[in-house]
Amino acid sequence: MASHPVSKLTGEQYLNIERAAEFRSEFLDGEMFAMSGGSTNHARLQQNLSGELYVALRGSPCEAFGSDFRVKVSGRMYTYPDVSVVCGEPRVAGDDNLLNPVVIFEVLSPSTERHDRGLKFQHYRTIDSLQDYILVHQDQVRIEQYTHRPDHTWTLRDYQLQQEHLKIDSIGVSIVIERIYDRVKIAPATS
Repeated sequence: MASHPVSKLTGEQYLNIERAAEFRSEFLDGEMFAMSGGSTNHARLQQNLSGELYVALRGSPCEAFGSDFRVKVSGRMYTYPDVSVVCGEPRVAGDDNLLNPVVIFEVLSPSTERHDRGLKFQHYRTIDSLQDYILVHQDQVRIEQYTHRPDHTWTLRDYQLQQEHLKIDSIGVSIVIERIYDRVKIAPATS
């Protein structure tokens, strides 16, 4: 029996399917990947980030968007970051694909952490406007901030204390980490 090659979708085909779909899917290299539901911690972290950013950015030229706003990374990748921030007027393609995020937040989960750190970050780094990529852990108080430098390198700042402030210079914001983790249930560490 001969096997049939699996045909890949184009970005345009993906968008046509996605715009009519009941459930969201991300797109990478011709394939669609259904997005799973998040945990209570995931939802709280995403909500806390959005709320803190809304307050911190009030009156500034920057604006935060939730996970319903799709980001077009390239013709090869479309994603739904947990939170993205734009400064100035959002540039969009097709009225529903953000092109110019300055900051992207992803709340890590066991099923997505490897992808968020690896291939997704590799693609995100191709976005000219992106200055900060921030990974928020949901099983411990820990935030990893990757910042783009003028020499085209990325530096890491690792926050692990609730009393610290997450400082995002690209958007002029400083948030107490304790507020990001408000109501998030962290299991005690076992030795």
